[in-house]
Amino acid sequence: MTGELHYDVTGSGPVLLVLPGGAGHPMGLGPLTERLAARFTVVTYDPLGLAHGRLGRPVAEQRVTDWSEGAHRVLEAVLPAGGSAYVFGMSSGGIAALDLLARHPERLAHVVAHEPPVVGVLADAARQRAMFVEVADTFRAAGLRAAGARLAAVLDGGPAPAPEDADAQPPAPGEELESPMGVFLTRVLHPFTAYLPDVPALRSVAARLTLAAGSASRGRLLHRTATTAAESAGARFTEFPGGHVGVLEHPEESARCLVDTLWAGHSPYPAAL
Repeated sequence: MTGELHYDVTGSGPVLLVLPGGAGHPMGLGPLTERLAARFTVVTYDPLGLAHGRLGRPVAEQRVTDWSEGAHRVLEAVLPAGGSAYVFGMSSGGIAALDLLARHPERLAHVVAHEPPVVGVLADAARQRAMFVEVADTFRAAGLRAAGARLAAVLDGGPAPAPEDADAQPPAPGEELESPMGVFLTRVLHPFTAYLPDVPALRSVAARLTLAAGSASRGRLLHRTATTAAESAGARFTEFPGGHVGVLEHPEESARCLVDTLWAGHSPYPAAL
């Protein structure tokens, strides 16, 4: 993989690589990373450079391997010789974190993947993947608000809402590139939810992996996905505060939970933040 790397670094201490969800834009993560920077050198990877001046530019359909290989290159750039890093990935970033661990475990001390939508591990994988395809189709037919409502329904396991007529407007040409959510729905959602983790590779390093889900996600799709992925890989499972975006809504509690989780995974830092 070639090309410019986009990432931000704050704090000091062991390296903690943060892989945001959605289209990889780190919006809203400031309160979380500020707290983590008291304990770690926090490296926040922006795989598409959307927070670094590239929003609105053309974006190809994304591949999980591109994100994970980019993350590996970031670690090679920031880690000292012989050093290792911790990784925290959320949603689509959690999928990239799983792929990174499967491909490059030698530089990773512990990986926490929060609600990665790796629905391929589920018994009803084909049905769930088809529902995510419907979300992308809804965006193209009825626009961002309708697609967001459809995605929320998929994650909740409820029926698809009917878009209001006033909101059911197809996006203008190129409109999907104007927002991180548009990029996510049209360039990231389908290929990432179609991804199947390398379970044998993850089982071989299961001691360095924790799957996580929000406590408010119990009974919902991605809580079931996280617990099933943990069972398949022989990894630990833990709960974080809130739901799918709980790390944004509860940054202080989520930071504590992450440090606790890394400590349980033999991090050198006990929990207090």
